[in-house]
Amino acid sequence: MSLLDSLNNDLKAAMKAHDKKTLSTVRMLKSAATNEQIKVGHTLTSDEEIAVLSRELKQRKDSVAEFSAAGREDLVPGLEKEIEVVQRYLPKQLGEDEVKTIVRETIQRVGATSKADFGKVMGAVMPQVKGQADGKLVNSVVKSLLS
Repeated sequence: MSLLDSLNNDLKAAMKAHDKKTLSTVRMLKSAATNEQIKVGHTLTSDEEIAVLSRELKQRKDSVAEFSAAGREDLVPGLEKEIEVVQRYLPKQLGEDEVKTIVRETIQRVGATSKADFGKVMGAVMPQVKGQADGKLVNSVVKSLLS
């Protein structure tokens, strides 16, 4: 089942359940996916769907951080609910330990020895964890293991 099909089904379920927060989030996701489909000019592949969902998740996480820093704690719970809804459509997220294992294997495979090899390691790791791990987490793990 494609992402748009899932979103349409969940949109109907949220309407029937009168779940306004889920409904608005699913509508935003559906809009983002549809806009991306129009932009690329074809039905989205699963990688493109994950890219759209990851982008939407990142935007919400960044907003939570900005609102918290600005003292607008009243807006954070709504965004956290949106984050939960977006995460339903993404593959299971990897934990820090799993990311460390993947990074260690990649460091050995590419022969990285210092921080100068950071780009080489990131370039090899990111396709492996695409949609399953946050880029900031991967970045920090690679930096810590290369130092």
